[in-house]
Amino acid sequence: MNESSETDLYALPKDAIKEPPHSLFQALRQIGPGLILAASIVGTGELINTTSLGANAGFSLLWLILLSCVIKVFIQIELGRYAITHGKTTLAAFDTLPGPRVGASWLCWLWLIMTLVTQAQIAAMEGTVGQAAHMAFPNAAPAVAAAAGKIVASWQPFLETRQEYFWASVTTLAAILLLLSGGYKRLEKITTVLVGLVTLFTVASVVILQWTPFHISWENIESGFTFAVPTTAMALALSAFGITGVGAAELVAYPYWCIEKGYARAAGPRTEDEGWAHRARGWTRVMQLDAWFSMAVFTVATIAFYLLGAAVLHPQGLDPKGPEMIPTLSHMYLHPLEGTSLAGMRNFTRIAFLLGAWAVLFKTLYVATAANSRLTADFLNLSGLWKFHTPKSRERMIKLFCVVYPALSLGLYYATREPQFLIKVGGISQGLMLPLIAGGTLYLKQRDLDRRVGPAFLTDIVTWLAFFGISAVAIYSVVDLVGKLIHPK
Repeated sequence: MNESSETDLYALPKDAIKEPPHSLFQALRQIGPGLILAASIVGTGELINTTSLGANAGFSLLWLILLSCVIKVFIQIELGRYAITHGKTTLAAFDTLPGPRVGASWLCWLWLIMTLVTQAQIAAMEGTVGQAAHMAFPNAAPAVAAAAGKIVASWQPFLETRQEYFWASVTTLAAILLLLSGGYKRLEKITTVLVGLVTLFTVASVVILQWTPFHISWENIESGFTFAVPTTAMALALSAFGITGVGAAELVAYPYWCIEKGYARAAGPRTEDEGWAHRARGWTRVMQLDAWFSMAVFTVATIAFYLLGAAVLHPQGLDPKGPEMIPTLSHMYLHPLEGTSLAGMRNFTRIAFLLGAWAVLFKTLYVATAANSRLTADFLNLSGLWKFHTPKSRERMIKLFCVVYPALSLGLYYATREPQFLIKVGGISQGLMLPLIAGGTLYLKQRDLDRRVGPAFLTDIVTWLAFFGISAVAIYSVVDLVGKLIHPK
């Protein structure tokens, strides 16, 4: 499964066929798409939206966060299974759905609308990275302006009041350059390291809480499973359900990473012989291991972020938003240390938090842009709006959007400077798309399923339950939001 500039990662040549691994250790060496997904998942949804939800609702919505992390994986696996057995990307599969179409299927167009709206989340990432860097290096931006000469120095008064703009721009440029310089393999390696570091730091922070006045009791955990939703946190809850765990955007992107990893190419084009069925079952099992392993990683990280918000921010009435979002979030790590034997760790913890916040947001910006660019190129090709005819022309189109999307999002942050609002908008759009994506996936499964490759009966039942659960949350949330618009208090 070697990657080269001449390889069409989306083709199914016979010379790419490969037997699936025969042991758990060999299978673990083939995972990777899920970790890229985890890098996208453990980002703004967790650092900002999940902690904000904990800050607003306390422990009461712990059940929703856990449900959000687990329930959508079943839909993710069915999309991965379809990609392996049919060799099609998600949008190519959705393009075969019945219903209205203008060049492409109605669900493909809705995906495009959702993707454009979720650039608000990317904007929040870029702005929040700017806030974190400004806290770490408060005098760097004016110093750079002064050192750069008279023309740039004229921006110094502006930079003194909007220093996060400088750092947001630098981070955006760094992400663009990194995206333009490498493909799947580099993406997988970078994100694996960053996900591991961020998860370990966040879990360690929760553990340290137990030796502080903000320790978490079993009563706190039990209160998180009363299955209630505070009315004051409904919009934030829908947004959190949309983007924590595998969000709508990640669901659609996952098969692309599976294809680029090589699962579908290794199985080969679908045929009626048992050799293909054996390979498809084997590589589907690898994909399932990949999905559940990444689920364990991002669930641990997501729950840790939520507990920090509920245990530290909620009792103090702190809500991370606006230009003070990162300073407020830093209280989760710094306040518990005050007046304790761990107070000497404040400076180290502050630096670690800022570096961790930067890593969380940068990797999500990096991965989300990589995914959105691939899917946008695929959409334009499917709709006939902009055809590519060779792997190189596809790659050029992807690189174009690796520049366009971050630049567009940076401008959006400049215009608003409200990360929490931007994340909420993007999260709600994903939450509303989840039932449509899940429904489309189940339709494709029922219509095109090759029973030789599964799923098992129990998995089939649970997948349907996941669809009904996702739909119920979305419908309930929409009705509640519409009711508040009609009858505001």
